[in-house]
Amino acid sequence: MKYFDWNREKSVLLKKKRGVSFEELVNVIIEGGLLDIIDHPNKEKFSNQQVFVIEFDDYIYLIPFVEDKEKYFLKTLYPSRKMTKIYLIERRKK
Repeated sequence: MKYFDWNREKSVLLKKKRGVSFEELVNVIIEGGLLDIIDHPNKEKFSNQQVFVIEFDDYIYLIPFVEDKEKYFLKTLYPSRKMTKIYLIERRKK
């Protein structure tokens, strides 16, 4: 099974700036909160990246990552209003 890896300093910075860390969202993934894996929307610049789509605190967070044979390396994380509408609001209407 592949493991998750990330830059520890970046996780601390993200916790300060965005209120959530890689550790928290990896726990969400492990507990079944992964909704989707999508291609990175900017294929020209990030052709080797995919994006985890996570539900956390009634909001959608995106985590771009690169994958190799052993691990998923998390690059950053950010909340997405657009994806919250697609994954949560629109699906709840159905």
